[in-house]
Amino acid sequence: MRPGNRRQRAQARAKSKTRPPTKRWAQKVTRESNAPDLDPGVFTMRNPREIAESLRRSAENSTRRKSDPYRSAMSMLTFYMNRAGAQLSSTQKSRLERAKDELRALYGKPARRKRNQPRRGSRKS
Repeated sequence: MRPGNRRQRAQARAKSKTRPPTKRWAQKVTRESNAPDLDPGVFTMRNPREIAESLRRSAENSTRRKSDPYRSAMSMLTFYMNRAGAQLSSTQKSRLERAKDELRALYGKPARRKRNQPRRGSRKS
C-alpha cells in the first residue's frame, strides 16, 4: 500500500465526519429564540441602572422565558456582550459590566468577586 493512498483515505474520512459550519447562528438565535422582547436600544443606554431596569422589565413581562427572570435578564446581557466582543469600546464594556452589577442588586443577588480576591472561607491567607 502506498502512503499517498492512506493519506487520501484519511482526508476523505475527515471530510465526511465534519459538518458544514452553520452561518450566522447568533442572528438566528436573536430572531427565532424564545428570548424576551427587549426595548429598542437597551444596550446603548448610557446609565447602567436604566439598562438593568429595562432588562428586568423585559424578563419579568415575558411569557416565553424558560428560567427565572434574573437568569433570563443576565443571559440576555451576557449574550450581547459575548457576541459584540471586540466591537465594544472599553467604555461600553465597563458600562455593561456595571449594568450586570445593577441587575444583581435589583434582584438581591451577591455582588461578583473582584479578580484575585479570595473566596469566602478560603484557607489561603
